[in-house]
Amino acid sequence: MSRSVIPLTLALAAVASTAACTTGTAGPNGSPGAASTAGTGQIPGMPDPAAEPAPGVTAAILFDLGPIVTDTGGFTLYRYDKDTVNPPKSNCTETCSRTWIPAKADGDLVVTGIDRALVGTVTRDDGTDQVTLAGWPLYRNAKDAMPGNTGGQGVDDAWFPVKPDGTKVLLTADTWQADDLGL
Repeated sequence: MSRSVIPLTLALAAVASTAACTTGTAGPNGSPGAASTAGTGQIPGMPDPAAEPAPGVTAAILFDLGPIVTDTGGFTLYRYDKDTVNPPKSNCTETCSRTWIPAKADGDLVVTGIDRALVGTVTRDDGTDQVTLAGWPLYRNAKDAMPGNTGGQGVDDAWFPVKPDGTKVLLTADTWQADDLGL
């Protein structure tokens, strides 16, 4: 396994492990237990890929981008340069929001590794609440098929993964990795 893949593999394993620990149901006498996966094709102890993760944001490190923000399922979250920060407003609606899925802000937000004071919400034009970071509405790219994917990086020169401080990721973290990736 190459040196650059190991940190990503470890990060994704940690996300899967954390998610697996939080998706179980109570066993006999209220003790922790695993949800039944019989007949579902699901691997026991692993999170249901069809289940929606709890709303929230988590700091992560990707080998090629450095520190980024993901949702609680490990999927990369992006910011859109055409949104406004003061006041926060999403300008990605209708067709746009089918590709760039607003990060939901339902219920209590899970915030891990990020300054809680930077995390907020904004009510979208359709009445739903969306997570913000440093005022920027956050989105998931529907084309990112699995945790750790960053296919939305730089799309239309307006979509960028977001760092834990709310700034956007512009380049890879290390020059040798950028050259290796052809960027």
